[in-house]
Amino acid sequence: MERRWSQIVDTESTKLLATAIVMGIGTIGPALSIGILASKGLEAIGRNPEATGKIQTNMVLAIAFAEAIAIYALVIALIIKFV
Repeated sequence: MERRWSQIVDTESTKLLATAIVMGIGTIGPALSIGILASKGLEAIGRNPEATGKIQTNMVLAIAFAEAIAIYALVIALIIKFV
């Protein structure tokens, strides 16, 4: 007798697993990009201290855009969990 996937795992546990996967994968990319951005920004400031203002402004803007991706992942995870 063959059992279906829906007979083995209920819907709520599938939603929890999908939420965990979305948050796990959805935060790895932004975390890595923020680390790389900060590293390269500090390296650039170290090489050219006179340009600190321009570099820092662009670095913070890029970090905000990278963080927005993590927020999108959070929204998708909440939609999966509660809908």
